[in-house]
Amino acid sequence: MKELFDIVSKKCSKQVTETYSTSFSLATRMLGPAIRQDIYNIYGFVRFSDEIVDSFHDYNKGVLFGRFENALDEALLDKISLNLILNSFQETVYKYNIQRDLIDTFMASMRLDLTKSVYSTTEEFNDYIYGSADVVGLMCLKVFVKGDTEKYNQLKESAMNLGSAFQKVNFLRDLKDDYENLSRTYFPNTNLESLDEDSKTKIIEEIEDNFNRGYQGILQLPHDSKLGVFIAYRYYRRLLKKLQKTPATEIKNSRIRVPNIEKIGLLTRSYVKYQLNLVK
Repeated sequence: MKELFDIVSKKCSKQVTETYSTSFSLATRMLGPAIRQDIYNIYGFVRFSDEIVDSFHDYNKGVLFGRFENALDEALLDKISLNLILNSFQETVYKYNIQRDLIDTFMASMRLDLTKSVYSTTEEFNDYIYGSADVVGLMCLKVFVKGDTEKYNQLKESAMNLGSAFQKVNFLRDLKDDYENLSRTYFPNTNLESLDEDSKTKIIEEIEDNFNRGYQGILQLPHDSKLGVFIAYRYYRRLLKKLQKTPATEIKNSRIRVPNIEKIGLLTRSYVKYQLNLVK
């Protein structure tokens, strides 16, 4: 029975989320049960795409990514895939009418990571951010508003800003690993060697602007998605605050983290704040 196959597919997407990201997993658990699995499905797809280009160094990543792209095309055409992650993802795509151009733009950015390592201009950087993060936020927004086109268009800019903020925080935190292990420099005119307090401050101010614009959209989200997104927002704001307090020299030599015990405390406080209707 295909129902059993679909159940296994969805469990796989959930397991990928819980294994790869404790913070995203915690936030997703705070979503309403009707939409929670669909966010797992999107995360599983995004994570596996990213994993191919970032982690499989002992294999031909170009060949593997091409096979994954072909399997994605077949999954979206046939509405089924023997790749469990793609099988659950295609179900979410059709359930909420997620536009194919969002998926193609994301995959194009992932493919870019196979060949491009330096983003020299703001335009190149913004294009990459849009493809690697903003469109993921838009896919999730489709789920949050349950395919409501009017609500989607109303919150689109906020979702993109939130996606940009999350991705830029990741880039700043991972500056050392990206530069040393992947030879990548995402921020224009700023790499591991040139990061100083002035360049760090400029990056943080840009991220703060994205956060402020994104937060306005959180306030307008449906009830069953607002708490989960608010918790993700609070986590990344906390991570940004840690980066802000960390000297540039230390960011260049270590990866800043939010400890799990601190994540639990953040979750608890966010939940209380939400229940007391203080998210406004």
